[in-house]
Amino acid sequence: MAEELIVSDPRILGGKPCVRGTRLSVEFLLELAASGATQEQILAQYPQLTQDGLAAAFRYAADVLKGEHVWDLKTTA
Repeated sequence: MAEELIVSDPRILGGKPCVRGTRLSVEFLLELAASGATQEQILAQYPQLTQDGLAAAFRYAADVLKGEHVWDLKTTA
């Protein structure tokens, strides 16, 4: 379902992944949650956002991070 609710369009917010039908980016929603806003507060503040859309944003972020790799590179100068 996250695939259907999260879209990326270069004409909207420079292509950042957003909840379909809104200009609310996944990044912005994560920042709200990280700052201590509850899901209920986020949904009340942004009535265009549905509970499914918010959940899809969190799922999308989790899926993206699953594919992240960290490399320990040593450089010499």
